[in-house]
Amino acid sequence: MKKTAAWLVKYALEQLKVSHTFGIPGVHNTEIYDELDKSESIEPVLVTHEGYGAFMADAVSRSSNSIGTLVIVPAAGATHAASGIAEASLDGIPMLVITGGVRADSQFAYQLHDMDQHAMMKPITKKTYKVTCHEEVVSTLFDAFNVANEGEPGPVFVEIPVNLQLDRGEISHLPEYQPPAKVLKTDISAQCQQAAKLLAQAKRPGLFIGWGGVEATTNSRAIAELLNAPVSTTLQGLSAFNAKHELHTGMSFGPAAVPAATNAFKGCDCLLAIGTRFAEIATGSFGVTVPENLIHIDINPQVFNANYPAKVNIEGDADLVLTELLKALQAEKIAEKTTDVAQQIKQDKAAHLQEWLAHDSKNRVNPAVFFQALRSSINDDAFVVADDGNHTFLTAELMPCYQPKHFFSPTDFNCMGYATPAVIGTKLANPNNQVVGIIGDGAFLMSQTELFTASHLNIGAVFTIFSDGELAQISQAQQTPYNRKTCTTLPNLRLQGLVEASGCRYLRVESNEQCQEKIAEALALAEQNIAVVLDVSIDYSKKTRFTQGIIKTNIKRMNMPTKVRMISRALWRRV
Repeated sequence: MKKTAAWLVKYALEQLKVSHTFGIPGVHNTEIYDELDKSESIEPVLVTHEGYGAFMADAVSRSSNSIGTLVIVPAAGATHAASGIAEASLDGIPMLVITGGVRADSQFAYQLHDMDQHAMMKPITKKTYKVTCHEEVVSTLFDAFNVANEGEPGPVFVEIPVNLQLDRGEISHLPEYQPPAKVLKTDISAQCQQAAKLLAQAKRPGLFIGWGGVEATTNSRAIAELLNAPVSTTLQGLSAFNAKHELHTGMSFGPAAVPAATNAFKGCDCLLAIGTRFAEIATGSFGVTVPENLIHIDINPQVFNANYPAKVNIEGDADLVLTELLKALQAEKIAEKTTDVAQQIKQDKAAHLQEWLAHDSKNRVNPAVFFQALRSSINDDAFVVADDGNHTFLTAELMPCYQPKHFFSPTDFNCMGYATPAVIGTKLANPNNQVVGIIGDGAFLMSQTELFTASHLNIGAVFTIFSDGELAQISQAQQTPYNRKTCTTLPNLRLQGLVEASGCRYLRVESNEQCQEKIAEALALAEQNIAVVLDVSIDYSKKTRFTQGIIKTNIKRMNMPTKVRMISRALWRRV
């Protein structure tokens, strides 16, 4: 039979259960878009910028069982999308990136968009492919999908020359996609028995869970309960353990963590780390104290001993490994614990919340009041998507998450501008769930053009903008050592005019008393498939525990001459 490569792309994506593609049509991919328009199961989505399309695709992968997919033009489309692809790469998120390519059969040089895309994409993808004939299209996309999802997930890049899309070519058959089974590569029974003994004998064991453990919540909960061990998470893994559980403490466990976590992990003598790299944000700028008896589970062996040496390393899918570890633990005699861990966590959480609620935010909105109102107003299965900035750590500190994959934010690559498009991607992938974005005004300025996409697609979601007129996380970091703010004060933003121009609805929250009412109004509008921007006059004057912790950690780490210079400059400028 004879088919065009464009038709074969559509066929392959349907086989892979792709729900949406994101991108912008151009000379080198219009044939693919024409075929996607005929699909009964795939919705091609036009974005205002390929980078924001990549954030949408990233959110689809994080929030659903479908892989986020880009269909973009070569060269400029790929460079624009690179930030979103790199975010997925560093955060371990699968993504399928399909681009057109210049004619492979042309006698001419210097074609439009002619560049080596693969050299550019190599550092930020797991693998790149260039299709050379029609017979390769489907098998290449199937292989790319498998590579994107196997081991530590990540983006893959596939280039399909435009001449193959235009011309029909001979193919022998149309294969059906068969997903590979999840299996452990090696026998881990010895490591699990060793780990079980260490955990069972520990007087103060603890669990630390990252995004790699987000699909292993049943097993991690069972292990925590068996050991009566406190559980903390990374920022990215915030949804990997239900915040309603009495053993949940919060994000991280060192000086940059909330008191419930800091206190619960004091004297931790055996740490079970699941699906985490012990990266900078997760560890509060590497300020945590990790015990000698560290048991590290991860699907990527490169993370083992990178920052903290482990007594036991176990490679494999977290859920499969924890299944074996739980069996081994159940055969051990668990040492009795001397403290009521759950009661102490409950007291510390209550005291910390009261500290926040007692903070005088003057004529602005207290973050704790806002998040208390939001949490009580949305469903347990609502998705909350945070951007990068001070609001990220406020959300981590004050907004409990109850279900796996229902909170996420850009983490290791740390792209500002993520959440506005990510909210759109999340809502498209989960049309029956409430979706709320928490976005700083600086981050919002980066990708606010996607409000036009939200309005056009009737995205019923709430885009919450924390407005303070600054790049708050950095301006706070400048204020202490420099006593001045450079390039962190935002230009005057007439947010209401911008929002209304896009066709979205605008609401303003100016005081604590308005939070409950305005959130309810925003959610009601979202239920009517209206995109709502909720502009919150936020108070950032009280620093998060994360900010306080990393400042102390980094000052301690400085050598003495640098420390003296920094402190002297700060004092002199105050005089």
